[in-house]
Amino acid sequence: MKKVQKQVDEWVNQYKQGYFKPLEILARLTEEVGELARELNHRFGPKKKKPSEETKEIADEISDIIFTLSCLANSLNIDLDKAFKKTMDKYYGRDKNRYERK
Repeated sequence: MKKVQKQVDEWVNQYKQGYFKPLEILARLTEEVGELARELNHRFGPKKKKPSEETKEIADEISDIIFTLSCLANSLNIDLDKAFKKTMDKYYGRDKNRYERK
């Protein structure tokens, strides 16, 4: 994630605006997650697209979320590699016997 965060940081910092405030980034993240949810619902759920609506790539929607999360993390000086490792350690410890293994 360091590489992703660095790339996002370089892109954002080429503009005077810099990072938005954390709550503004959260609003953007909510929008992006909504776009992913809408596309998943169209493809796998009961709600089908209108003929006039374009199909979006799920990978693109997920990437938009990663970009926005990287903006939030960068704006708060959070190292996503460290944070993700901590989360995985939690899951490996807490949930190691929770589910049936293959």
